Amino acid sequence: MAIVYLSLGSNCGDRIGFVQQATSLLNAADGITLIRTSAFYETEPWGMDSENWFVNAVVEMKTTLSPQKLLEECQRIEHQLGRKRADSSGYSDRTIDIDILFYGKEIINDENLIIPHKFLHLRAFILVPLLELIPNFEHPVLHKTITELHNDLENPEMVFLYGTRVEI
Repeated sequence: MAIVYLSLGSNCGDRIGFVQQATSLLNAADGITLIRTSAFYETEPWGMDSENWFVNAVVEMKTTLSPQKLLEECQRIEHQLGRKRADSSGYSDRTIDIDILFYGKEIINDENLIIPHKFLHLRAFILVPLLELIPNFEHPVLHKTITELHNDLENPEMVFLYGTRVEI
């Protein structure tokens, strides 16, 4: 049994609905049980050119699935919720994105799976919800807490508690 943290994000259609559906589908999957979720955050697109802001959250779950099986389940749910993967290596708008952030304290560096997520320490939209859940958790590769990683961000994207962003 492993405790895992997943990042869920959507910037198309019913963004909140897609994140909620993904959480429910994950919790209903064999071998996965929801423990708790962060609040929803509205976040500026990171690393992509899009007008569509994301709704993001982090979920804490326990699982008996291997990291590879968990990845397969996440991708199955993305597909079920209409995720279309771009042919290019760049980022594009999506109905749902599910990333494995941490799988216990394991370090995995496979061709199709890197855990801890290779960019999580650069992304405020991941670190802010993680601060809510596990501020003192130490990144097993960088050996810094979530709080320290958040404090180290040099130019963080904008992250607002959902419903508090004001358009100018």
